[in-house]
Amino acid sequence: MLVGVPKEIKDHEYRVGLVPSSVAELVHRGHALLVERGAGAGAGLGDDTYEAAGAKLVDGPDRIFAEAQLIVKVKEPLAAERKKLRRGQVLFTYLHLAPDFEQTQDLIASGATCIAYETVTSPSGGLPLLTPMSEVAGRLAPQVGANCLEKAQGGRGILLGGVPGVPPAEVLILGGGVSGTHAATIALGMGANVTVVDRSADVLRRLSAQFGPQLGTIFSTRDALAQLVRRADLLIGAVLVPGAAAPKLITREMVKSMKPGAVIVDIAIDQGGCSETSRPTTHSQPTYVDEGVIHYCVTNMPAQLRAPRPSRSTT
Repeated sequence: MLVGVPKEIKDHEYRVGLVPSSVAELVHRGHALLVERGAGAGAGLGDDTYEAAGAKLVDGPDRIFAEAQLIVKVKEPLAAERKKLRRGQVLFTYLHLAPDFEQTQDLIASGATCIAYETVTSPSGGLPLLTPMSEVAGRLAPQVGANCLEKAQGGRGILLGGVPGVPPAEVLILGGGVSGTHAATIALGMGANVTVVDRSADVLRRLSAQFGPQLGTIFSTRDALAQLVRRADLLIGAVLVPGAAAPKLITREMVKSMKPGAVIVDIAIDQGGCSETSRPTTHSQPTYVDEGVIHYCVTNMPAQLRAPRPSRSTT
């Protein structure tokens, strides 16, 4: 099989999904690989590393889309790339089709077989390709939220963990799944008052057992959300319905009730967002203000981080 890896053409760093070790493994198994020059730059992987692993470098994506049987990407194909797909090809990437009807139509029309990373399911029912990205996004959310709360960013000027004599920020997390759990871990570690809302009693029990009394857990109802949102300095939307659009749990009226300069970090934006006021933003322009509330709605939040490198043992 001929596998192609085109370079990302978005405005943020591209994290290539097919690192050289995987390239070497596929070459060992008899596959030929085409990699667009510069595909690994955003992850700190030079062209020479792909050549050393057995890939053939090509200029531009045209040859890859014309020849490859399997095309591996990280993010969804752009409109121009979708026009290059053809029947019989396989596209393997994050797609997030629920909020993107135009992309869905284009992919159906192409006749290609398109497999979304975020819907690949393990025998146990887990999402093994989505989970690592959800972990990263969850851990990033309190970090970027804390930055947005600073006065210089237009926020309320609140330190997430407070200081002696000044109370910490109130952090509300919607959803106690992978992203929500990791967001709670970091927010608690930063010293904030943290509450997680979920509609699953089992999830709330797990969180209570994991974090103890320092974490607040509330069963999700519309009335409970309305009350909690008013008190929140930082709201983190970590709601996931696999393969479907995120539910709009936060209405515009709820956002209006928030404190001026409060912050919403909507991790669910890849699936349409969980607030009626959420719209996708980019790493170059990550925030906007609506109803007096700062919104951080960057799609593909983990793209701002480089791929990890194995550490050497010092023993």
